[in-house]
Amino acid sequence: MQEKEENDRIVFKPIYKVIILIFTGFMVFGAITILLFGPKQMVVEINDEDSELIENGIHVRTGLIEAEGLQTVITNCTTCHSSKLIIQNRMGEEQWNATIRWMQKSQGLWPLGENQKVIVDYLTKNYPPVEKGRRPALTDIKWYNLEK
Repeated sequence: MQEKEENDRIVFKPIYKVIILIFTGFMVFGAITILLFGPKQMVVEINDEDSELIENGIHVRTGLIEAEGLQTVITNCTTCHSSKLIIQNRMGEEQWNATIRWMQKSQGLWPLGENQKVIVDYLTKNYPPVEKGRRPALTDIKWYNLEK
């Protein structure tokens, strides 16, 4: 690959000079291509008015129901997780408090102080447990006998 001349200079063989020249050309060509045709930055406008917009009783950005305590819930709950997690979990007061204690113990949730009552009141009022179970019993049915 390298040869030494009499005055200790390193001289590359001609084939290596060609390889280095081609490699350098590809690097320069690639850099120019990326600069000219690479990904473009988009400017996204954030409208502060939209972040607090309420339509039909629903906070548009989060999907939460507009009611007393909404802002406290947004401030304390959606800092760590999506509001969808709140909407899909319907619990009573005891279960919400137990969930908050679990988040404080294992997930790093800060002490909520007086806000905990505001949050739990909002959640139990707007996202209470929904009775799920079997369908109602059938009534007023005309039964018929199967023939053997």
